[in-house]
Order: sequence, then C-alpha cells, then structure tokens
Amino acid sequence: MLDFSTHLGDIATQLETRLDQLLPTGDDIAQAMRWGTLGGGKRLRGFLVVESAALFDVPRDQALNTAAAIECLHAYSLIHDDLPCMDDDDLRRGRPTVHRKWDEATAVLAGDALQTQAFTILSNATTHHDANVRIALVAALAAASGQAGMVGGQAMDIAAETAGRALNLDEIQLLQSLKTGALIQFSARAGAILGQADAQAHAALTAYADALGVAFQIRDDLLDVDGDEATAGKALHKDAQAGKATYVSLLGVDGARAKADSLVEQAITALRPFGADASALADAARYTLARNT
Repeated sequence: MLDFSTHLGDIATQLETRLDQLLPTGDDIAQAMRWGTLGGGKRLRGFLVVESAALFDVPRDQALNTAAAIECLHAYSLIHDDLPCMDDDDLRRGRPTVHRKWDEATAVLAGDALQTQAFTILSNATTHHDANVRIALVAALAAASGQAGMVGGQAMDIAAETAGRALNLDEIQLLQSLKTGALIQFSARAGAILGQADAQAHAALTAYADALGVAFQIRDDLLDVDGDEATAGKALHKDAQAGKATYVSLLGVDGARAKADSLVEQAITALRPFGADASALADAARYTLARNT
C-alpha cells in the first residue's frame, strides 16, 4: 500500500499542477474557486481517469485535462455540500470551508463557476483532438453530475433528512449510487472514452466503478463512526447525531466492513480482462478500505 500511496501522490501532484494552470486567477470568485480545489485531497477520481486512460495508451499529459475536469466538478459539489443549507460544515481538509472564509454567496458562485469550468476543460481541443470524444466526455459528465446522477442523490438525501425518515438498505444503495457512485463511474469510464475503447471495456470499467463506489461510501460511513477528526480534516460523527441511516447503522460495523471487503473483491474481479495492466486500479480498490481520510 505504501507503493500505491506514492503512486497516488505522484499523480495528485501532477494534477495539482494542471489544475493550477487551468483555474482562473484574480477576483474573489477566482480565489474561492482555487481555495476549494487546490491544496489537498486524495484526487482519487482524477487518479481513476489517468489510470483507466493508461489501459488504452492515452498519454498521461492528455488524460490530466479530463482528470482536472472531474476534480473541478467534485470541488464544486463539496463547496455546495458544506453550505449551511446542506451539511453546514466549517472545515474541509483542515481549512475553513469556502463560505466560512468568504461568505455564502461567494461559495455558491464559486461552486457554479467550477461546474462550468469542468465542461470548459472537457470541450477544449487540448483535451482530445477528436470533437466526438470531447462531446462524449461532456455528455457522460453531465449525466453523472445532474438530476439523474450526483444532484439527484443529494436531493434524495435531503428529502429523507427533511422528512425525518431513515432510509432502508435498498434506498441507501440507490442514493449512494447517484450521490457518490456516479462521479466515480464517470472517472473510471473516462479512460475508455478517451481511448475510444469497445463496449466490453466500458462494461468492465463500469462494473469495477460501481463496486468501488459503494465500497468507498461504506468506508466513509465507517470513518464517520471511528475516524479521527484531525486526520480527516473535517467534523465526524454527524450521521449518528442527525439520526441518518447509513451502511453502518443498518449493517453494523462488522457487517459494513464485510460488505466493503466483498465489494472490493468484485471490483478487482471486474478488471480481469485487462490483466496486469490494471494493477493500479486494483490497488485503488484496496486503498478504499485502508484510507483514513
């Protein structure tokens, strides 16, 4: 896992440099965009883009643009999630959230701008020479991030919390497949889009990402129960305080861990068509169980 952590860190460093180049500078909105995006984070979604693209011999320098786009989209979602009308968090990655450092209006606008920045990056000719590939990337990210994806999952979460109703396991699985899983699935499939791969490759990476996304969420639920706030850089134990149903509350700690273990094995099995070339993606699945943030 140490070697994988080094590899993940190397790609994160390259991605940080690319984001620094692609993000605007200047006014408060630009500075808030940069605050919410740069300076931390695992960059796992960007990593999945880079490593899935490598399966199809897409140059890393080219894949980094798409990786930067998903990180902009993810940063927008975090900025908005942290707002008082959503999760109401004061810290993100050990620093004040955007609405605490500036104000709520700036945070909303910075998130909006990061969302559009993601599509600006994907539509640029430097991302891929083929306009059809760029259109496919834009369409896939739009589907993953909108009402039928991440936003829809967030809406389900808010509706359940507002109604004071604990979701059952099937409902949680649907919610998290949208809220968390959709962007992870895009990240893994993006490499196949960039590489203009066949339907079999898309299916294998989709199966991998679907299992990985649920395992990732279960690990988040476990960290909310037994994680360290200083390490996480944000408030923990909020789900239990809010009475929210999670994988842990429904399956128990041991049951949730067993479920995550099984899902990681499913994810790794889905990568078999790619052989040893997918070892970094397999390690990424294992990492979901070992991470502390």
